[in-house]
Amino acid sequence: MSILDLFRLDGQVAVVTGGSKGIGRGIVLALAEAGADVVVAARSKTEVEAVAKEVRACGRRAAAFVGDLTQREQVEALAQAACDQLGSLTIWVNNIGGVPDLTPRLLVDTPDERLDELFDLNLRAHVIGATSAARRMKEGVIINISSMGALHPRPMFGAMTTSKAAVNHITGTLALELAPKIRVNAIGPGPIMTDQMLALLQGFAPMGTDDDSTSARDKIKEALEAPLGPGTPTDIGAAAVYLASPAAKWVTGICLFVAGGWLTMS
Repeated sequence: MSILDLFRLDGQVAVVTGGSKGIGRGIVLALAEAGADVVVAARSKTEVEAVAKEVRACGRRAAAFVGDLTQREQVEALAQAACDQLGSLTIWVNNIGGVPDLTPRLLVDTPDERLDELFDLNLRAHVIGATSAARRMKEGVIINISSMGALHPRPMFGAMTTSKAAVNHITGTLALELAPKIRVNAIGPGPIMTDQMLALLQGFAPMGTDDDSTSARDKIKEALEAPLGPGTPTDIGAAAVYLASPAAKWVTGICLFVAGGWLTMS
């Protein structure tokens, strides 16, 4: 077997939550190109089915699942759908997350209901997803999508960065509990060019962002200080392929930071 063969995912069945756009879509397409069949899961039927069509264009099987993936019964249904429709479940990617109302806030100004929404989306959904998947895996891989923010407190994003720090902690806990049959890792993206990132950046305009003086890409680079500039969903997809593949068979319990050098700025 060549070294490149270790990165193949032929015969694997993956579920990607939040897989309809942005980082999630990048992960779905990367896994499919590496050989996996994929269940694409998110809230929008139109977007989920469009990405599933792209998977099939890669020559892989695909299924589309529409639901609220913060609710255990729907996540359980998703995990079972992978087994029923594609025959097994060997890779689970917890990708849903973010700031639900796309509004940056000081932590002291965050209402309780917004905290509940954010922790449900960024933390609870990861626990539900991982446990639902683990119950159906004989062997497999779970990947949680964390954030560079888990290591770096940031004003206006305190609730989200706190939830991502907790994601890293549960990743390590699950890695210990589920070894050796199931490996559990996380990916910590830096600034990635997605619609959500652009929308969040728009929220800083009242604080002095000059939307006319610089491009959105330059604003993200300036705001988040990644030495290599902002990344793309494909960068995260490539990391997911590595962690899901036999190339990473001796890797569990870590967060792989894919952040354009942002870690060096601490």
